Amino acid sequence: MPWILLIVAPFIGSFLGVLAVRLADGRPVLWGRSTCDACGHKLGARDLVPILSWAVSRGRCRYCGVRVGWFYPGVEVAAMAVVGWAATQTSGSVLIASCVLGWTLLALALADWRSFLLPDALTIFLVISGLVSAYLFDGDHMLDHLIGALGGFLAFAAIALGYRALRGREGLGWGDAKFMAGAGAWLAWQGLPTVVLFAAAFGFLFVLTRALAGRAAQAADRIPFGTFLAGATWLVWLYGPLVPG
Repeated sequence: MPWILLIVAPFIGSFLGVLAVRLADGRPVLWGRSTCDACGHKLGARDLVPILSWAVSRGRCRYCGVRVGWFYPGVEVAAMAVVGWAATQTSGSVLIASCVLGWTLLALALADWRSFLLPDALTIFLVISGLVSAYLFDGDHMLDHLIGALGGFLAFAAIALGYRALRGREGLGWGDAKFMAGAGAWLAWQGLPTVVLFAAAFGFLFVLTRALAGRAAQAADRIPFGTFLAGATWLVWLYGPLVPG
């Protein structure tokens, strides 16, 4: 099964790249041909073979010669890495569920990193797939997953509302609250404290790295916290919370 998933993964990754870009930009996903961002030429089937098309064209558009960049092949490789990583900790049907989670988290992480948005289509899918996974693999503790989904949303919604009331501006988006509902659905409420702790640590390292690179942190700076939540959720799914429950 891991080999089948590895073969499918680059095609999934290609679609995830489209999702991350188009959903964040408010563009349609299921219709509309793929085009070159530079010249607008519609891409054919030979231009859309994951990794291979990019390698054959040496990372350039076949029609205008503009460099395409690493984004799409990078996402395709990352989708394969999700399979390989998940296969070290899971197997069988749980491996399939892990890949679904990992690919969804990858799309969410990319969307937030690029545009500071967590699209509803992805966060709602995270919630639904998490509850389905809980029913299939952890049915005896279904209530814990339902509490996690509701509690994760309410906790972050309260933070968002409180911040806006105190500071008069948005500090935590509703997408983060919906994301935490999805994380709670997958991990149950016991995993959420570790997710928040890990995400905060990742955010601190991000700010520290930028400061060391010469960009001092400002109070109004935005950080892609959803990206860090995605990474934290993945780690807790595979390795469990710091305090098992």
